[in-house]
Amino acid sequence: MPDWDCMATKTFSTMGTLIVILLIVGAYVFYKKNSFNDSKWVKDRIKNRSAEQVAVIRYFCNDPSCLSKKPISDAEYDQMVADYLNSKDFRKLALNKIGVDEDEVKEIEPIHFEGYKFGKNCFSKYCDDNKWRSSCYQVTWLFFSANQVYLYQNTFNMDEDGRKESTEDYFYKDVTNFSTTSKTEETPVYDKKKDDVVLKNVDTDEFAITVPGDKLYCAIEPNEYTESSIKAMKAMLREKKNA
Repeated sequence: MPDWDCMATKTFSTMGTLIVILLIVGAYVFYKKNSFNDSKWVKDRIKNRSAEQVAVIRYFCNDPSCLSKKPISDAEYDQMVADYLNSKDFRKLALNKIGVDEDEVKEIEPIHFEGYKFGKNCFSKYCDDNKWRSSCYQVTWLFFSANQVYLYQNTFNMDEDGRKESTEDYFYKDVTNFSTTSKTEETPVYDKKKDDVVLKNVDTDEFAITVPGDKLYCAIEPNEYTESSIKAMKAMLREKKNA
């Protein structure tokens, strides 16, 4: 006759083993889903960074995966940039940095441009909405007096504390042209297979002020405001040149 006690013992033992295995697998899946799949390269880059900066680096370097915690989305990154922009009064910062009173620069309405800046000192990513994003962003304000154009530029990085402010001023008689230009920038993109960045070409649109022997570029987001603003500047420049 069968040894029912022995068989029962074996059955319970097998079930116990299965339960342990399922618990281990469940714990592993839970751990993976609540952990970021950081490579060694990423781990080295996020050391001593703020929580927001770490999130940005992971956004540009970590792929969404069903078995790891997902980085922030494109919309969430856009909101982080917008929150930073809204936390600063760049118009006021510009006037203070340039050192002019607003009543002195009313030839036409002040104009501002902004957009992602690409180059070798940032992270870049081609996103699901067919748009390139960068960890570097640039804001430019232009003010116009009777004889000069004043420029203030603030370039900042979302993945580190890097900030750069600069100002320029030009007499209209020295300005050759206000224009838009398209050019290709080499910009770092993280390659997961190589666990390193590789350089890729990104086509960008920029506003340019041309003076003899020099050209100053500003990041822009092509839109109706940008187009109408540049037309207004060109019309004013023609009037100044013909006066």
